[in-house]
Amino acid sequence: MLNIKKIRADFPILAREVNGKPLVYFDNGATSQKPQQVIDVIDKYYTFQNSNIHRGIHTLSQEATDAYEKARITVQNFINAKHEHEVIFTSGTTGSINLVASSFAKKHLNKGDEIIISTMEHHSNIVPWQMVCEDYGAILKVVPINDKGEFLFEEFEKLLSDKTKLVAVTHVSNTLGTINPVKEIIKKAKAIGAFTLIDGAQAVPHKKVDVQELDCDFYVFSGHKMLGPTGVGILYGKEAILNSLPPYQGGGDMIKTVTFEKTTYNELPHKFEAGTPNIVGGIALAAAIDYMNNIGIHNIEAYEHELLTYATEKIKQIEGLRIIGEAKQKASVLSFVVDGTHPSDIGMIIDKLGVAIRTGHHCTEPLMNRLNVPGTARASFAFYNTTEEIDIFIEGLKRAIKMLV
Repeated sequence: MLNIKKIRADFPILAREVNGKPLVYFDNGATSQKPQQVIDVIDKYYTFQNSNIHRGIHTLSQEATDAYEKARITVQNFINAKHEHEVIFTSGTTGSINLVASSFAKKHLNKGDEIIISTMEHHSNIVPWQMVCEDYGAILKVVPINDKGEFLFEEFEKLLSDKTKLVAVTHVSNTLGTINPVKEIIKKAKAIGAFTLIDGAQAVPHKKVDVQELDCDFYVFSGHKMLGPTGVGILYGKEAILNSLPPYQGGGDMIKTVTFEKTTYNELPHKFEAGTPNIVGGIALAAAIDYMNNIGIHNIEAYEHELLTYATEKIKQIEGLRIIGEAKQKASVLSFVVDGTHPSDIGMIIDKLGVAIRTGHHCTEPLMNRLNVPGTARASFAFYNTTEEIDIFIEGLKRAIKMLV
């Protein structure tokens, strides 16, 4: 059982007030809050360790390099990658997907080839594939969903063909909370020789991910959604596949030798890490992982499921409210619309009561079109939230609806 009071004390922002009310932060799907342990690591780095990595022979550079490479091993263990050099630091999920899209397309994509995504993808897992399909004459295919927001596996199977080069799907929908059957999706894709990329931005903060068990070719996620800082993310890729791809960007650290006639590229992981990286971001991400590991990812998942169940039962009692996304397998996301109201109006009113939720299309405009709604209001929970906060949110929601309808 989690000691929520003790956990909340680690997050200084949770003690502040917004508009004269105690903050209730339910926008964790957009970004999570940061514990003092992560904030301290960032402060320590800039106070005592700040230096560039992989280049200097002086003490500060060595210390920073050691901390950064130790962070890579922490990430490797967190997702159970086979090798630490299969962990590439990037700027975030979007950066990771763009890296794969660019390098993968140069190596593997030809006119008439097909890439498969799903209806519930975030724009970051749509647009990069559209761009490379346009550049190389490939075709983007989309797996439909049912009205509950569930991935239609039989329709996915129908889309697979000998032209399918890559399947890129989200592990957990940021808008609906749907947990996709990615292990089965990967297995089907591999059976026809297609590569696979899993967008884990909304999965790794909430559930155990084992990339070897999944057997995916690529897995991507961001640091800031899992207690870490913004501007850092991870691309996991299988060693042989990463080795086969051309570099994404040129510049320092990704080179082995340079002459005006020819450049030879560095080995993994540096081949894909051009320029000075977000050093403190990588180190702080490791601190965030340590924090989550100390709590226990299975404990986090179980507790957040309790929050989701509690909130779902409460919110269903509100007349005129419709939950958007009722998949059997869901993470801690509660998206909804209310008859006669606009999601933004609800969000603005309950913000005055100190409650932070997300409103809008959540960077999933095609999904909104499929569901025939302009947008939703979304409450997304983390393990530092409480049922008492949900009660405040529900009362604020009722008050907002009463004002608007």
